[in-house]
Parts: sequence; C-alpha cells; structure tokens
Amino acid sequence: MEKFSSVKGISAPLINKSGNQLSLMMNVDTDMIIPKQFLKTIKRSGLGKNLFDEMRYDSGGKEIDSFILNKEPFRKAKILIAGKNFGCGSSREHAPWSILDFGIKVIIAPSFADIFFNNSFKNGILPIKLDEKIINSLIDVSMKGEELEVDLIDQVITLHDRKIEFDVDPINKDCLVKGLDDIGSTLEKVSFIDEFEGELFDKRPWDIPS
Repeated sequence: MEKFSSVKGISAPLINKSGNQLSLMMNVDTDMIIPKQFLKTIKRSGLGKNLFDEMRYDSGGKEIDSFILNKEPFRKAKILIAGKNFGCGSSREHAPWSILDFGIKVIIAPSFADIFFNNSFKNGILPIKLDEKIINSLIDVSMKGEELEVDLIDQVITLHDRKIEFDVDPINKDCLVKGLDDIGSTLEKVSFIDEFEGELFDKRPWDIPS
C-alpha cells in the first residue's frame, strides 16, 4: 500500500440535476460503485474502467456524456464528493479497489457505510466526513474544475484562501501515512509477538505446536 500524506487535484461531485438545482447523490451503494458482474477477479488492478459502470456506460458500452466522470477535467479526478451514506449495501473490497484504480484517493461525504469506510482505509483511500453544508459549498468549486488539496498530516482541506479542518482516527491516519494495511500493521509489532511467543513457550511448552 502506498504511503499517503497529501493529495492535490480535481474533485468530482456525484450529482443529481433537477432544473437548475444540483444535489449530491445519496445512498450510493457498492453495486452502483462496482456492479456484481465484475467481482470475479481477485486482482486489485483493472477495475477502474468499470467504476460506476451502469452510470458511466449505456447498454452498448458507450459512454454516457452526462455522467460526471465522463467529462473533462473530471476524468482525472483524485477526489470524489458524495452525499450521505456512501458505500452502503453489500460488503465488497472491489468497491474501494475500483475507486483507487480509477485514480481517486480521497472521498468526502457527510456519512459512510461502516464496512466501506473501514475498507477504504485498509486499501489506501482517505474517507473524510464533513458537515453537509460544508460539502454543498464545495460543489460550485468542483464544478469549475478547480483543484482541492487534502493534507492528511495537518488534517486540512485547502481551496484558494479557505481551509477546512477534518477529523480522522489516529490509528487509521498512522496506517495511511506509513502505507500499512492490516498485515503491515501487524508486522510492525513482530518483536512484541516474538517476545510473547517466547514467554508462552517457557510457561506452557505443551501448548506450542511442533
């Protein structure tokens, strides 16, 4: 997993349009993120082209021009802005895999489904929870194609002269900054594990498999 300190780039808002009103999509589930027919692979690469497949392409496989990620400059988005309860539905690690493979490293939303939220950290994506009013204020900036900078170290989002602070769990932050998944995080403590196993062998040698 790559180390994460900061990201600067285009942000793409997942929006619905009603007349002149724009609103962020709510309850975007994991089947919308990566439909079930693409779950056969165990490879983390190559799924970006199928991210939001049913919203990006018509039945003939042609791009739908109105979808945000099919427009310039959002094809190169590194930051995704979404509505409430992002990543709900069934648990599938292919969802964060497809998002990361597309090139998106930060997701900003008012709330996330718990499993998706945790899976994001474990796969090198930073999910940020912000107040809905603050997120709505970012839509105009995003639609203009202006870049945002997300600094994980200082926990701040910068746009022009405005700074927005965000919270992140210290353990998840540490793992992202160091580029550690669950296995890497465990291996950091290998000396303690060895010490524990050595003491256990001395105290209860009959419990140690040969």
